[in-house]
Amino acid sequence: MTKVPKVAAVILNWNGRSYLESFLPSVIGSTYPNLEIVVGDNASTDNSIEFLQINYPTVRIIQNDKNYGFAAGYNRIFEQIDAEYYILLNSDVEVSPDWIEPMIHMMESEMYIAAAQPKILSYSKKDHFEYAGAAGGYIDALGYPFCRGRIFDTVEEDLGQYDDQSEIFWASGAALFIKRKYWIEVGGLDPDFFAHMEEIDLCWRLKNKGYMIVFCPQSKVYHVGGGTLNAESPFKTYLNFRNNLVLLQKNLPFSKAILVIFIRFWLDLISLIKYLVDGKPGNALAISKAHFYFLGHLIRNIKKAREINVSRFNATGLYKESIVWQYFIRKKKTFSSLKKTI
Repeated sequence: MTKVPKVAAVILNWNGRSYLESFLPSVIGSTYPNLEIVVGDNASTDNSIEFLQINYPTVRIIQNDKNYGFAAGYNRIFEQIDAEYYILLNSDVEVSPDWIEPMIHMMESEMYIAAAQPKILSYSKKDHFEYAGAAGGYIDALGYPFCRGRIFDTVEEDLGQYDDQSEIFWASGAALFIKRKYWIEVGGLDPDFFAHMEEIDLCWRLKNKGYMIVFCPQSKVYHVGGGTLNAESPFKTYLNFRNNLVLLQKNLPFSKAILVIFIRFWLDLISLIKYLVDGKPGNALAISKAHFYFLGHLIRNIKKAREINVSRFNATGLYKESIVWQYFIRKKKTFSSLKKTI
């Protein structure tokens, strides 16, 4: 009889009782036979724990003593879980009953597949991809992340155009599958990221070791998106700009990182000016704060970069051109319209 790997689906919760009420039942309805469902709680104050204890006594609850954010929060929870596969699952995701089986079947077929994601569709518009992940993550030459099915704010309708299993650069943290042994090998998520792009950093560190990140179209989930931080939030702007710079410094070769980050500083300045023109001074200030943080922690992150062992970089999913140029200047709005240099 073939052994069925143990899978732990872990929902990290912070004051998300309403999402647990709406979407936890779909996770409990999963048909995978060797599944442990865990809610890791970042010190919620909205009675999430009481709700779970009363309504879902079979769901395991692991409580953190404070809000550690997405990255450190998951690290602390996974230290207490024994399973062959971890799933990082956002609380605002509805899953299909058989969403796990094709993912595990695919990942078991190749030992070098370290992480993967399902097709991520919009909960409110189910025939369209969802912003955070779509049909798999990519990154361009200047470190801008984008997805098959979503480039910047253009989200495509799902017409089956990306229904091929394919190797990608990063898997979305909204529904990320990872083999436990590789999670441990690279040290999990970087807690300094707090939230946003920490999954890209994790996947890049895996790619630096030659492992594969894969998209599985046979598995579908539906994501609400933007549940914790509004897209217009200055704090979200701060995290995105700060973490993107740290991501580049940590994972690029030193000489290339200097060049790319220099260019990014100027491009970030353009974004700052645009926020000012659009009457969003809080977001403009957030970019400035992100740069000051980055410069103030330069030595710390140089040390982190030295600790990363780039043994055999797997460049699949790296777009060798500028997605900014293609999208804003050449008006290439869909993934399929890009030049085939990925």
